[in-house]
Amino acid sequence: MTLKGLKTGEKTLLDHVFWASGISRDALAAASSFSKTRANAAVAELLEQGLLEQTGEQMSTGGRRAETLRLSRSLGVLIGVAVGATGLEVGVLSPDLTLLAHHSEPADVRDGPVPMLARIRTLMRELLARCGVPPRQVIAIGIGLPGPVDFDSGQLVNPPLMPAWDAYSIRDDIATDFSAPVFVDNDVNVMALGELWRMQRGLQNFLVVKVGTGIGCGVVCHGQVYRGANGSAGDVGHICVVPEGPRCHCGNLGCVEAMAAGPAIARMATEAAEAGQSPRLARLIAERGALRLQDVAEACRAGDMAATQAVQRAGAHVGQMLASVVNFFNPSHVFIGGGITRVGPLFLAAVRQSVYQRSLALSTRHLEIQYTPLGERAGLIGAAVLAMQESLRRLEVA
Repeated sequence: MTLKGLKTGEKTLLDHVFWASGISRDALAAASSFSKTRANAAVAELLEQGLLEQTGEQMSTGGRRAETLRLSRSLGVLIGVAVGATGLEVGVLSPDLTLLAHHSEPADVRDGPVPMLARIRTLMRELLARCGVPPRQVIAIGIGLPGPVDFDSGQLVNPPLMPAWDAYSIRDDIATDFSAPVFVDNDVNVMALGELWRMQRGLQNFLVVKVGTGIGCGVVCHGQVYRGANGSAGDVGHICVVPEGPRCHCGNLGCVEAMAAGPAIARMATEAAEAGQSPRLARLIAERGALRLQDVAEACRAGDMAATQAVQRAGAHVGQMLASVVNFFNPSHVFIGGGITRVGPLFLAAVRQSVYQRSLALSTRHLEIQYTPLGERAGLIGAAVLAMQESLRRLEVA
């Protein structure tokens, strides 16, 4: 989406419309600090150019009903890709982030970038065909990956969970089928972008923590995703919580990821089953050969004591790590996502107890800890937000 002759004020209004997810002219003028005359003139120009469109009327608060403005669907579509350690999801979305088509399936990032990205390109083509959209109408592609990403190059840097991806050119791979720009970021940064968009940038300082095969954290500071000097901000999974704990795949001992991520919870539950503490889990091991986080979550919800203790122990470790981060950063909210959400409220309660016990009173006075409202769609929505946000930033201004 490269447009010449766009004025700075028009670009500002486009950005506000995107983040507002539908907004009236008066509200747009107020949000952008423009006069109504200037805002209306800019909106008229953007409507004329086909960058904005009107979508019906908002509820009236007295007087004439206000029409809602949104980014025009004639601009094209966005593609969002959310890659996890054990699965992937691809979606096609309109510029206002309406989901038009999507597909998810199990996958293993350890298979390497070539086969996985080939599968992702295939899914992109299939979903576009389902929507009746040619590839040339793709505005941009956003991809979230479970590892540290150098945002400028779009490449992973020594990712512990997926070493074969180190320095692989994801953009060049996708470019074999698509000419649209590709933006790559860490999966939890992408989830944080999704939550930021959902709240229309209403929260300025919050954390999104993903607990799945690994543990990571997206940091939103002053309304922007904070990536740090080299893109590794929020890599909390390798903060030590038990110095004499098991060795993490990063090489250190007792990282919170080694103590509380999905595989660690499954390991604790397996040890309890083998010690005769859970006939239910023992039966599952006999049937399936190994426990998964989902198995422990189901047993926990059914009241299994061994599963419950494993979940509570993991929650306490995550809370121990978060207490230090909360003391340091003082966020207003902590949103927790990933596979751990299937456990239900027990894990959340254990995290909260540990955080409130270990953090300073001032840093937790107004702190809210909850699961991500976007749920399992946070990564997909966030990837599309990344694509649209970066496309708007790169619009040419006269």
